[in-house]
Amino acid sequence: MTSGPDWHGGLVIDAVGLAKSFRTRGGGVTELLSDASLQVAPWTTVAVTGRSGVGKSTLLRALGLFQPFDAGSYRLLGSDVSGLSDRACSALRAKHIGFVFQEFRLLPHLTATGNVETAAAIAGMPARTRRREAQRALELVGLSHRLRAGPRTLSGGEQQRVALARALVKRPSLILADEPTGALDDTTAAAVLDILRDAVAVSSAALVVVTHDPVVAQACDRQLRLHDGQLVPLLDHTVVGPTA
Repeated sequence: MTSGPDWHGGLVIDAVGLAKSFRTRGGGVTELLSDASLQVAPWTTVAVTGRSGVGKSTLLRALGLFQPFDAGSYRLLGSDVSGLSDRACSALRAKHIGFVFQEFRLLPHLTATGNVETAAAIAGMPARTRRREAQRALELVGLSHRLRAGPRTLSGGEQQRVALARALVKRPSLILADEPTGALDDTTAAAVLDILRDAVAVSSAALVVVTHDPVVAQACDRQLRLHDGQLVPLLDHTVVGPTA
C-alpha cells in the first residue's frame, strides 16, 4: 500500500455492511451503524452530519483504525483492513491517515515545528527531512511566521492550524476531521476548510469531515446524514479527478 499520488487504485474508502454498537451503563445495547456503506474516491470531500449522539465521531474513529467495526468489510486504499491487529492499524494510520480532532491536542512543551515534526517521525519520515517537511506544512497553513511559537502563545485558530499541519505533513491519502471548525470564528473556519480542500486536491486524497456546521457541509462534494444507523445521501456533486 502506498500513499498520495503514487497510489493508483479506484477508491480510498470502500466499506460495505458496516455495523457498530456500544453497551450502555444499564447493560443495554445502542446500535450506531447497521449495514451502512461508504465509498469515497480520491479528490473527494464528504461531510457527515446528524444529531448529537448518533455515532458520527465513532464512525470517524473506526474509519481511522482507532477501533474496529463490529461487522462489515472495510477496504482502505484497496486493501482489506478488517480484522487487522492494533499494531498493524497503528502503522497504517501513521502512514496514510491524517486525523484532525476538534481538540487541538498539541504537546505543550514543543514548538509548532516540534509538534509537526513529531507526527512526521511517527509516520516514518527520515530524520533528515522532518524539519523541512514540518516547516513546509506550517507554511501551507499560513504559519511560516510562528514556527518557533509554543502552543500557549498561539491563538485558538493558530493552534488548529498547527493541528492541520500535523495531520497533513505526511501527505496522507485519507484525511479525517472531527468538527475541525467547531471552536473557530467564521473567518478562521473558512480558512481551515480551504486548507483541507487544497490538501485533497494536491495529494489526490479523500476527506471525510464530521460537522454540525451547514456551511462546512455544503462546501463538500457530498453530504451524508447518519440516521438510524444508515448513511443517507443528502447531496452529491462529486467530480472525481484533479480539477484545473
